[in-house]
Amino acid sequence: MVGQSDAKSEDSAADGRKGGFWQRLKQGLSKTRTQLAEGVGNLLLGQKEIDRQVMEDLETALLQTDVGVDTTSRIMERLTAKVKRKQLADTEALHAALADELTAILAPVARPLDVSVARKPCVILVVGVNGAGKTTTIGKVAHWLKQQDKSVLLAAGDTFRAAAIEQLQAWGERNQVPVVAQHQGADSASVVFDAVQAAQARQMDVVLADTAGRLQAKTNLMAELAKVKRVMARLDDAAPHQVLLVLDGTVGQNALSQVREFDKAVGLTGLVVTKLDGTAKAGVLFTLAEQSGLPVHFIGVGEQMDDLRPFEARAFVDALLGRNGVET
Repeated sequence: MVGQSDAKSEDSAADGRKGGFWQRLKQGLSKTRTQLAEGVGNLLLGQKEIDRQVMEDLETALLQTDVGVDTTSRIMERLTAKVKRKQLADTEALHAALADELTAILAPVARPLDVSVARKPCVILVVGVNGAGKTTTIGKVAHWLKQQDKSVLLAAGDTFRAAAIEQLQAWGERNQVPVVAQHQGADSASVVFDAVQAAQARQMDVVLADTAGRLQAKTNLMAELAKVKRVMARLDDAAPHQVLLVLDGTVGQNALSQVREFDKAVGLTGLVVTKLDGTAKAGVLFTLAEQSGLPVHFIGVGEQMDDLRPFEARAFVDALLGRNGVET
C-alpha cells in the first residue's frame, strides 16, 4: 500500500518539478517530435523556399509518426493548395500553416470530461485491453477529479487480473478515496452494482469503475462488459453516464480497431490516450480524431500523478512541432 505521507511527498515533488506544463509536455512527446523533426527539418531552418522536396519530406514525416494515410493526404492537399495560391511565402510560413491544420483536426475532440448529472453519482465505466494502463488511469483521473473538488468512489471491477484489486486499492489510499471491492474472481457486475449503490447512498459525485482488461476480439469478454453496463442501469437508467476507452498510444493504428469494437459493445463516449512518452507514433491522435470523432479527454505523457492531463489541441500541437518556446 502507498502511505499518505508517501503520496503527499510524491505530489509535492510533482508540483515542484522544473519547467511546469510546457516542460513536461515537451519531454513526454520527445520521441514523436524527434521523428517529425527529422522530416520537417527544412521547415525549421528559416525562410527557405518551398519546393517539391520540402513537401515530400513533410508528407513522409507525417506518415512515419502514424498520422495515417488518409489524414496525411488531406493535410497535404490543403497545404499544397495554399502554396499554389501563394499564401505561404516560405518554409517558416508553411510550418505555421501545418500547426494550424493539425490544431484544426484536434480542436473538435479536445473536450473536458463532464461529470455533471441530474442524479448523483456520475458513473464512469473505464474499459480497454490488457496493458493499456486502465487501473493507473483511473487513479490519475480520481486525483484530477479531487482537484476539481469532486467526491469520488472507485469500483474494483477488474476481478480477473491478479493484483488488480490491490492496485486499485493502493490508488484509493493514495488519493484518499473509498474503494468498493470483492475477492478475485468475483462477478464484476456485482462489484460495480455495489459501488454505484454505495455512492448513491453517500451522495458522492463520481464513481470510476474498473473492468477486466480484454482483447477486442474476445466476443465472450465483450459480452461480459455489456452485462456490467446493463446492471448499472438497474440503479440509474442513465448509467453509465460516461464510457471511457483507455488506449495505449504505442499501438499506433491498431487503436482504431479497438475503438470500433469497444464502441460496438458498450457505446463509447470518450477516449484517454496513455503512454505517449513511449512512442514515436503520437500522430495516431489525428487519425483517431478524424475517424472516430470521439472526445479525447486526457492524454498521458509520463509516470507521475500529474502526467495525465486534460487534452488541449493547440498545446499538444505546439509541443509536437516545437513551437511557442518548446524547442525541438
